[in-house]
Amino acid sequence: MRSRNRSRCRFKVDIIRVYAETDKIWIATMTEAFSLSIADTSEIISPGLVLFREIMESNLDEMTRQAGDVSRLRPHCKTHKMPEVIKILLGRGITKHKCATFAEAEMLAECGVKDICLAYNLVGPNVDRAIQFRRAYPDVTFIITADHAVPLQQLSDAAVAADLGVEVLIDLDTGQHRTGIEYGAGAVELYQLMGELPGIIPAGIHLYDGQNHQSDLQERIEAVNECWRQAVALKSDIEAIGLSVPRVVAGGTGSFPIYASLADPVIEASPGTNIFFDSNYGRMFPDLHYVPAMRILSRVISCPSNGRVTFDLGYKACASDPPAGSRVVIPDIGDADAVLQNEEHLVIKTDAHAEFTPGDEILAIPAHVCPTSALHKSVYVIENGEVVDQWEITARDRKISI
Repeated sequence: MRSRNRSRCRFKVDIIRVYAETDKIWIATMTEAFSLSIADTSEIISPGLVLFREIMESNLDEMTRQAGDVSRLRPHCKTHKMPEVIKILLGRGITKHKCATFAEAEMLAECGVKDICLAYNLVGPNVDRAIQFRRAYPDVTFIITADHAVPLQQLSDAAVAADLGVEVLIDLDTGQHRTGIEYGAGAVELYQLMGELPGIIPAGIHLYDGQNHQSDLQERIEAVNECWRQAVALKSDIEAIGLSVPRVVAGGTGSFPIYASLADPVIEASPGTNIFFDSNYGRMFPDLHYVPAMRILSRVISCPSNGRVTFDLGYKACASDPPAGSRVVIPDIGDADAVLQNEEHLVIKTDAHAEFTPGDEILAIPAHVCPTSALHKSVYVIENGEVVDQWEITARDRKISI
């Protein structure tokens, strides 16, 4: 469970399927499919991000199986932000990729990706950065999103001045109300404007349905189908005015398999966190057969009174957007109750507190892996129980050079 020998660490093997509503009790299916042993942890500085490569590869197998064909995939790199992962995806034939920042887009291009969708509406200096990116990588199909005429006009002016073209997806709001334009006459008019503005190339529809977090699969399927109905209706209206919709980039972690099950060839199914997965989605989507591949190795730094144990796992090492008390899951401590978390400390209460000694190690599953990875400079790669490499998280910042 916890190692007294600092050079060896063996952890409980777990595949999380369902997380109880109390956020404290795991209902887990145990399996011997993956070993979470790390033969020598002596060089892992904690809190340290560790990636079990065999689990990641298994998640990629499942992602490809659900897509049916790698040509239908456009995975989001926000989860990992690492060139090594991109190279693995390219090696599997996954050539279309999605990102949210110019740093991620530049990382993708430097890895040899030739089809990049920056799924973020550009304003301010980012409009000119789109032109800089097109100049720096002229052989890359570069697609951005938009939902308003003003930044579209600014992008058109910049593209014309640079004698370049930029492909644009209309950002369709199907109910999340975060970005996008709702289906209707206004959406058709905006797409028509995209077809009229010089330097703008209408490239299709972007449909991110982040509101679809239904745990019940049938309810989620019905909700996703309603979103897809709106996209189909918009596509039909656009084609009626003589413009084409060459692609619909659709989905997130829980909905991408449903879009992938649809036969329409314009769909580019866009998985989000599936490559690494995390405890939030393990709880939310019990039908998904993915396993958290990214863990945080943490060590006990103190054993204070009142049944408490303190780890070096503050919110500078794991995403703090989940509510306090539910930011990490520690499968090895079934009754762990996170009573306090600061920048560098995580304090839990457990009936097993007397078993702990400073220096003991645990593996924690982040509740939200994407922002967790951005908090670390690199990740320790574990393969066959050995630390085999460290991969830099290159795109954790918002700017590399562009």
